[in-house]
Amino acid sequence: MTKERIILGIDPGTTIMGFGLIKVVGKSMQFLQLNELDLKKYDDHYLKLKLIFERTIELIDTHNPDEIAIEAPFFGKNVQSMLKLGRAQGVAMAAGLSREIPITEYLPKKIKMAITGNGNASKEQVARMLQSMLGLKTLPKNLDATDGLAAAVCHFYNSGKVSVGKSYTGWDAFVKQNPNKLG
Repeated sequence: MTKERIILGIDPGTTIMGFGLIKVVGKSMQFLQLNELDLKKYDDHYLKLKLIFERTIELIDTHNPDEIAIEAPFFGKNVQSMLKLGRAQGVAMAAGLSREIPITEYLPKKIKMAITGNGNASKEQVARMLQSMLGLKTLPKNLDATDGLAAAVCHFYNSGKVSVGKSYTGWDAFVKQNPNKLG
């Protein structure tokens, strides 16, 4: 009997958090869902973080993913933006870790490379390639949702390879792998 697994992909953000789910059966993947959490109407950064955590928990409890793939923040020039993005990623990761779901981080270039073969592909190119691969009828207005789905598909393509990025199986593993980040 072929084992099924569900992968939740997350593109963290404090304006829009995109996410997508795929089901893997053997060596094939099947599209389940993509959507976004729109946080534009909220001014309070801490409320946004709370909503990201709660939505991630809700996705986990509803879909029971076996693994989570999350886009890692890239290094930008704006320190405040990086801080906010890192916090958004952190609370999404904390939600997964609280449910003991293995998490793997992927750099944006690695995700784009896995989907399009080009690490510098645009969001639109990634979305169109996913549409073709998974038979999506339409694409969302904002492409954060397809970015989340792309993280899940990237994880599918990288499953079983020796080096996939940073992976955490729980709080203990996170602490051991990040001793300098915690004080």
